[in-house]
Amino acid sequence: MALSQRLDLRQSQSLVMTPQLQQAIKLLQLSNVELSEYVDGELQQNPLLERDDGDGPVILDAVDADNLNAYETARAGEVAAEPAPDGFGDEPSNDIVERAEATTLPQRGDDPNDSDYENNWSSAGIEETDGAPNVSEVGMTLASYSGSGGRADFDDGELSIYQPASAAKTLRQHLHEQLGVDFRDPVEKLIGAHLIEMVDDTGYFLSDINDVVEVLGCEPYQVESVFERLQNFDPPGVFGRDLAECLALQLRDQNRLGPAMQALLDNLDRLAKRDLASLKKLCGGVDEDMVGMVEEIRSLNPKPGLAFEPTVDEQLTPDVLMRAGPDGNWVLELNPDSLPRVLVNNSYFSIVSKRPLKKQDKEYLSECYQSANWLVRSLHQRATTILKVASEIVRQQDGFFRFGVQHLKPLVLRNIAEAISMHESTVSRVTNNKYISTPRGMLELKYFFTSSIASAAGGDAHSAESVRFKIKVLIDEEPPDKAHSDDRLVEILHGQGVDIARRTVAKYREVMCIPSSVQRRRDKSLTR
Repeated sequence: MALSQRLDLRQSQSLVMTPQLQQAIKLLQLSNVELSEYVDGELQQNPLLERDDGDGPVILDAVDADNLNAYETARAGEVAAEPAPDGFGDEPSNDIVERAEATTLPQRGDDPNDSDYENNWSSAGIEETDGAPNVSEVGMTLASYSGSGGRADFDDGELSIYQPASAAKTLRQHLHEQLGVDFRDPVEKLIGAHLIEMVDDTGYFLSDINDVVEVLGCEPYQVESVFERLQNFDPPGVFGRDLAECLALQLRDQNRLGPAMQALLDNLDRLAKRDLASLKKLCGGVDEDMVGMVEEIRSLNPKPGLAFEPTVDEQLTPDVLMRAGPDGNWVLELNPDSLPRVLVNNSYFSIVSKRPLKKQDKEYLSECYQSANWLVRSLHQRATTILKVASEIVRQQDGFFRFGVQHLKPLVLRNIAEAISMHESTVSRVTNNKYISTPRGMLELKYFFTSSIASAAGGDAHSAESVRFKIKVLIDEEPPDKAHSDDRLVEILHGQGVDIARRTVAKYREVMCIPSSVQRRRDKSLTR
C-alpha cells in the first residue's frame, strides 16, 4: 500500500475547559472561608468589582416535605446585567448587578468621622427640659441598663468610661508573674524565664534541660534547682515532662502522693488496659483502695495549661439554614453571612470606556468587565446549586430530621444527582466542606451519604450510620454485670431486622472508640 500525504477537513465536538468554566468549578468546591478569601483577592485586583455591604437580595427557598421538586429563588430588587462587550457571549445573564450612581459614591472631601450625632443618639424615654435632655434621667437610664452581651461597671450609679478592657491572661504571663515574686537572684530569674518560654500551651515541658545548660552556659545543678522550684508553680501539674509526672505534681500539691499512688502512676499503661490484677499486686491494695485511687486520678487535669491558654477551634459557619415552617414543612435558606456579595460597577465602566484609551488599556478594561460578570454569575450559580442539592437531601432524609438518626436512609451521590439532573462530581463538590444548620445540630452535607446494610427480613436497607447508632444504644443499655460480645450484638441486630456480620460490628465499634466486651467489664467493675 502506497503512503501519501493529504489534507482532510473534519468537524467534531469537544468540551473545552475555558477559564470561566474552571473558575465556576473552583468556586463550587470552595468552603465559605476559602470563598471569602478568593473574593477578597478578586476585589483587590479588579477595579470594576465592589462589595455589597447593604441588605442585598438573599436567595431563599421554601422546601415542602411532600413536594420538593420545585426550587424557586426569591430575589427582591434584582437588576438585570447590562450586555457584555463583544465576544463575551450572546447568552442573557441573570447576574445580580446594581448600578452605582454618582450620588451614592463618597465625595473626595468626605470624612468617615463626619457624622450627624443627633441622628445616632436615641432619646426615647428621656424627658427634655427647655429643649435639652434631662441629665439625671439619662444617668438613671444608663444605670438601669443591663445587656445580654456583658456587664457595665458603674461607680455610684454613674457609667465609667475609663474602665480598661482586661485581656485573658496566658499561661506564660501567669508563670512570669510568679517568677518575679518567688525568685530574687537575677541568674535564677534568667534561667526561669528561659524555662518558661519552653513550656507548651498545655503546661508540659517537652524539651531537654541539657539544652538550657548549653544555651545559657550555666551549671546543670542551677538549672535543675530552678526547674524543681518551677514545678511548684500554679497551676499544679505545670512543668511536667510526661503525663505521670504531671499527675504526680497535682497529687503532691494535695498531699495525696503516697507509695501506692506513685506505683499506680508508674504503671499507667496497665491502668489503660484495665489490668487490675497486676495493679493490685504492684500497689499492694485491695479492690476498694484501687477504685478510690483510680477515681482520684480521673479527677485530675491532664492538661493544666489549657485553663489559661485554651486552644482556639475554628468556628464553623453553616452554608444553609434549615428551620421548621408553620405548616410543618422544612424551610431552607442560604446563610447570608457566608455569602460574599459583589456588584459590578457599570457606571464606572461606562465613564472610563468613553474616554480615549490605548489599545492595551481597552483590552484590560474589557477583560476586567468580563471577569467581574463571570464572578457574579459563578457566585449566583454556586448559591443556587448548593440550595438545590441541600433541598433534595432534606427531602430524601426527612425521616432523620423528624424522628432521629435511627431513621437515616442509605444515600449515595448518584441518588441526588439523578433526582436533580446533575453529575455526581458536581454533587460531590457541592457537599464537600459545606454545612447545614438543622434542628438536630450543624452537620456536614457529606454526613447524609452512608452505605447501605441489607435487611434480614428482605425489607428496606438500613444506613450504616443508623446501624452504628443502634450498636451504641445496645452497649449503653447493656447490664452492668454483663457486657454484650460482638456475636451477641449480631444476634440482637438480626432480631431487629439488620443483616450484619460480626467483623462489621467490630469495625463500627472501633470507629466509635468503644472497647471490647472484656475491657468494658473491667471498666464497669472499677465504677461499681
